[in-house]
Amino acid sequence: MLTTLRLSHFRCYGSLKWDIPAEGAVLLGCNAQGKTSLLEAICFALTLHSPRANRADRMAQEGNAAFGISLDTEHGNRRILWENRKLSLRLNGAEAPDYATYLSESPPVTWLGNGDMALVQGAAEERRRFLDFLGTQWHPGYRDALLAYRKALKSRNALLRHPRRSPSVLRSYAELLAQHGEILMQLRNMLLARLIPHVAHHHRLISGGEEAINLQYAPSCRAPLATAIHAALPNDERAGYTTIGPHRDDFLLSIGRRSAAEYASEGQQRTLATALQLAQCSLLQEETGQPPILLIDDIFGELDPVRRRALLSSLPEESQVFITTTHLDWLRDSPCPLPVFTVEHCYVQAL
Repeated sequence: MLTTLRLSHFRCYGSLKWDIPAEGAVLLGCNAQGKTSLLEAICFALTLHSPRANRADRMAQEGNAAFGISLDTEHGNRRILWENRKLSLRLNGAEAPDYATYLSESPPVTWLGNGDMALVQGAAEERRRFLDFLGTQWHPGYRDALLAYRKALKSRNALLRHPRRSPSVLRSYAELLAQHGEILMQLRNMLLARLIPHVAHHHRLISGGEEAINLQYAPSCRAPLATAIHAALPNDERAGYTTIGPHRDDFLLSIGRRSAAEYASEGQQRTLATALQLAQCSLLQEETGQPPILLIDDIFGELDPVRRRALLSSLPEESQVFITTTHLDWLRDSPCPLPVFTVEHCYVQAL
C-alpha cells in the first residue's frame, strides 16, 4: 500500500506532499491541472517506466534540469533523483546498486489510459510498449533481456552510422542482439499465451458476449535471430540502423477470427483495449500473488454505463486504485467507493 507521495520539480509540480488514502482516490479536475502527472509519478517510482515519456528528462519541471520523487509504502521508502542525466535510486535510505535491485521490491502496477485505443488501432510500437511494461513486471528474465538487448541495439545503431565502422565489433553486437533477443522473443511468446485467457475473461465480463478473442505473436523474423541479423547487414548499413529484431515485433488482435483493427467497431475496439489492460492486472496478480496498484487515467467518460460498471466490478478488491476524471457525472450510475480529491493548478485537496 502507498501512503505518501512527495514531488520536487516533477512535471508541473514545484513541490508536493500528498498523504494517500489506503483505498486510493479519485482525482477530479480540469485538463492540464496535474492529475495525470500524479499517476505518472507513482508509476515511475514503482516501475521506472513512464507511460507518457520515453526519456526521463522530459518529466522535469520546465526550466529545471533535475526532479525528485519520494514514495512511502507500507514496506518503506523509495526515492528517485534525476540529475546530471542519470537516475539515483534509494530504498529505505540505502542506495540501490542497479535497476534490478530497485525493481525487485516493487508491487505490480497496471495503467489504464484514455490512449489505450492505440493498442488496437495504433502502430506496433504501442503494443510492444504494452508487452514490455507487463513483461518486465512479470518475469525478471524479461527485464534483464530487454535492458541488455536495448543496450546492444543502441551501440550497434551508433556504429552502423559511423563511417569507419569495424566489422568485428559489428559482429560482436550482432551476437549480443541474437543472444538476448532470442530470450526476449521466447518470453514474449510465452507471455501472450498466458495473457489470452485473461483477455477473453475480461472481454466477456465487459461486453456480455461470447466472441472469440485471440492474440498472436508476430515477430519481425521467423529464422533464427542470429541468421536473420547477419542476412540483414547490407540493409542495416545502408539504413544506418538495425532493421530486424525484437524491437520491430508486434502482436495481432482478433475478434471472431477477424482483425480487430480492420473489422471491429469502435465500441468493440474500446472494449478489447480495456480487456487487455484488465488482463494485465489479473495476470500480474496471479503470477506475483500481489494485488496490483491500479492507475486509471480519464477513461470513464469514454465508456457507456454498462461497460463502466463492468470495469469497476472487475477491479480487484485488494488493489489500491487511483482514477483521474474531469467530472463526476459517471458516479451517478457507476458508484465508486473512493475518496475524491480536487486537483487545481497542481494543488491537491480532499473534496
